[in-house]
Amino acid sequence: MRTLIITFLLLISGISFAQKVVIKTSKGDIIVKLFPKKAPKTVANFLRYVDEERYDERSFYRVVRLNNQGQSTTPIEVIQGGFYNDTLNVYPPIKIETTEQTGLSHKIGAVSMARNAPDSATTEFFIVLNQRQPQLDYGGKRNSDGYGFAVFGKVVKGMKIVKEIQKGKTVLWEGYGQEQLLKEPVKIISIRRLTN
Repeated sequence: MRTLIITFLLLISGISFAQKVVIKTSKGDIIVKLFPKKAPKTVANFLRYVDEERYDERSFYRVVRLNNQGQSTTPIEVIQGGFYNDTLNVYPPIKIETTEQTGLSHKIGAVSMARNAPDSATTEFFIVLNQRQPQLDYGGKRNSDGYGFAVFGKVVKGMKIVKEIQKGKTVLWEGYGQEQLLKEPVKIISIRRLTN
């Protein structure tokens, strides 16, 4: 009986940490597994916006491909979504949980918080498209401060949709000098927790 109770408790605790969300887009669904044990603050921040339905009617608006980042010495491949220029409807930024702290890394399907300065992430997130991108991890050179970006999830279904979004036609992003803005942003219809 004792073994049965322990097994049951372990199953329940495993379920509580195996959180998933579905990102419903105008191109199809993307299912993301979150890592609340490894990146608790980042996941809590993301889920706060999800639970308040604040990602509804937002978009994936930026795509970075090998052919649209100029002469970058640290090329990456990602799609980025979130609130874009809406800074009025965001909570205060969160402290970065680096990949050194979490043990997570930027490889295909990784979902990570976009940011400028350290501890400045709010709503913007990106999904990684190539096999391994250590330049986005702690100590990487994509951001000059070396902190990298905070991975907090992984796409478990829908990478085909992510790749389709990345192929979209882009236009010049004023102030960045690169053609990374989608001419037709892909609508995020909603992001919701999955119950199973």
